[in-house]
Amino acid sequence: MDTRIAPQELARTLQSALVQGLIGSQDTGLIVYDLDRLRARLREACQAFPEGTLHALAVKANPLPKVLLLLAAVDPCIGAEVASLPELELALRAGFEPRRILFDSPAKTGAELRLALERGVNLNADGFQELERIHDLLAGLARQGVSPAGSIGLRVNPQVGAGAIAATSVAGHYSKFGVPVAEFRAEIIAAFGRHPWLTGLHAHVGSQGCSLEQLCAGARTLVDLAEEINDRSPGRVRLLDIGGGLPATYDAADPKPSISDYGVALRQSCPELWSGRYGLVTEFGRAVHANAAFAASRVEYVKVQSGVVTAVTHLGADLFLRKCYNPGDWHHDVLGVAADGRLKAGQAVAQTIAGPLCFQGDLPARDVPLPLLEQGDWVCFRDVGAYTLSMWSRYNSRQMPLVLGLSRKGGQLRFTVLRPRETVEQVLRFWD
Repeated sequence: MDTRIAPQELARTLQSALVQGLIGSQDTGLIVYDLDRLRARLREACQAFPEGTLHALAVKANPLPKVLLLLAAVDPCIGAEVASLPELELALRAGFEPRRILFDSPAKTGAELRLALERGVNLNADGFQELERIHDLLAGLARQGVSPAGSIGLRVNPQVGAGAIAATSVAGHYSKFGVPVAEFRAEIIAAFGRHPWLTGLHAHVGSQGCSLEQLCAGARTLVDLAEEINDRSPGRVRLLDIGGGLPATYDAADPKPSISDYGVALRQSCPELWSGRYGLVTEFGRAVHANAAFAASRVEYVKVQSGVVTAVTHLGADLFLRKCYNPGDWHHDVLGVAADGRLKAGQAVAQTIAGPLCFQGDLPARDVPLPLLEQGDWVCFRDVGAYTLSMWSRYNSRQMPLVLGLSRKGGQLRFTVLRPRETVEQVLRFWD
């Protein structure tokens, strides 16, 4: 199965959902997640990395409960990376045991840390002050006869350089995350000597704009640091969390490496990860989810003014926050589909796709060549499975769209409702 959903496949899927009556007149926009593709990406991850690797998928990439339930059931090597108490609760309710959950956040409160320790999830501290807070909490729990079951690691900044997208690069000379390795190497080593419960190291390079070479360099920095710590305190570092950040392909002209490609490159640059000396954790999000979904919006109106053809739709910066605010760094291929679900044909005309929100920048696509769109057509956006619905904006208090899950059985397309269209009452309760 190809990683991306091809245009004809996308149109057939939308058409099938229309024919089956799953898209009502009130469903002005929707998202379809290909659950078979999600499973395929998870199998690829499990096969590409050493046996026993925990792939803690970033809940922030896609926090839909029914998707998390699917992920939790696929394989014991699939886990969840969480960065808030609600994300932790989502993971637990989805069936991820505490040993498969990793809690990352640069701003954990004492109460959050205590809860994580009591529940036995794995923790990554973001700095030295957090380590001291954990030290005090562990002492208190020990007096109560409680011994946390989860591992505790320290996040470091490998400082291997920023990627192409500044806002999602976290391994430059400065980062808000982690402890800089070059500046505080001696202090990091001393912290492991001081805290026998500190047994893991974590690093993350960035998201989408980072090359395979940068990701491998970040892992190499982590391995070298672990080897140095273990030379002084044999066996101290037992778990290496190399983060996520593997980019997804959004444009056929700019293909990105696969999860398997990453595994091959990592084995060449960091063979120690296959030695059995270290447990390994990844934090994939975009690489698993992005290509497994598309979004569709009805065209409500078409305007021709000042020489510009504008199709007014129901999905904009509420769903495509990064694309609308920072179009130079983020891309989604756009397709025109007729009202009956067939790909539109005809001469391509440059058109602008406008969202429904009340500001001029709500343009998820600008000057995109498409067959001329008409009222009632659909505009479809490819590769929306990660960091779209999870970043939904409440601006204008619009309702979140219908979300469908797709699977195949006996050559038939089968759908489940992952999340119904939000009601007006649910929006009102959000603000209450």
